[in-house]
Amino acid sequence: MERYRHHVLVCTGGFCSPDRRGRALYALLPELLAREGLLFGPDRVKRGETPCLGVCADGPIVVVYPEGIWYADVTPALLERIVVEHLKRGHVVEEAVMHRLEVTRPSPGPA
Repeated sequence: MERYRHHVLVCTGGFCSPDRRGRALYALLPELLAREGLLFGPDRVKRGETPCLGVCADGPIVVVYPEGIWYADVTPALLERIVVEHLKRGHVVEEAVMHRLEVTRPSPGPA
């Protein structure tokens, strides 16, 4: 099985975004990924939805791994920027970042 370059989680629950805008974002995501050539091959992106990320404010929330970047108040236009700038070009959309997880990698072990 090929590896994924990124994993994107979209909060589709109703607490952080009572109007359920996250569902519309999640529906738009595969279209944007396909347009940018990110559904297959070495740069492919795994996508997933979750009913809650535990923030319960400033939604919809979109999280990108492995970087651990959390985006808040994501609109369709911002999602497009995340796909093009972050997922395709590798540049975080800094002005939209609400949180950065400290992602640790396992140590290689004894030499």
